[in-house]
Amino acid sequence: MVRALDDAQPPADTVSLDYFSGLYEAKDDPWDVATKWHNQRKYAVTMASLPRERYRACYEPGASIGLLTRLLAARCDQVLAVDSVPSAVEQARETVKDLPHVRVERANLPAELPAGTFDLIVVGDLLYYFSAADLAAALDGFVRCLEVDGDLVSVHFRDRGNGGNYDGFQVSAALDAQAGLERVVRHEDEWFVLDVFRRVSF
Repeated sequence: MVRALDDAQPPADTVSLDYFSGLYEAKDDPWDVATKWHNQRKYAVTMASLPRERYRACYEPGASIGLLTRLLAARCDQVLAVDSVPSAVEQARETVKDLPHVRVERANLPAELPAGTFDLIVVGDLLYYFSAADLAAALDGFVRCLEVDGDLVSVHFRDRGNGGNYDGFQVSAALDAQAGLERVVRHEDEWFVLDVFRRVSF
């Protein structure tokens, strides 16, 4: 499906915590990330797209139940994974409980960005839930947290059936327009759009 940059807009308001909490109350794994092949493949492509063999410190916002977190932990000296939903945080902590270099915390973005800096940020299937103002604040915050020459990975679902919905296509364009970032990897298929952006000095 051919998309145009202006064929969809972010939601007027950031999707509420109550909405996501309700999804986890109904089902432990709302997006079937542990069982569906297209999600397993997406994680494999994400890991294969990391330009460097090893990273010092990774930040993963929107970590859900921690399956990608566990994969990232094998390539990083430290990982901070966060999610806004308490039950997701509990599941993610269980997923990585044997990995002492991984922390899982509850945080509501973009208000609660982490202190410190990272040489890897990995954000998946999160940014299209933000209003325009919150998306801008999140992207600005990620750039501030990302060390010069560090990598920001964005992997987001494509709305293959409908078009006209704000999805990975628009998220990719928003990141491409963000000051301080330069794209070094691009992957797009029928399920998702993945980009790796490198932080450049201003």
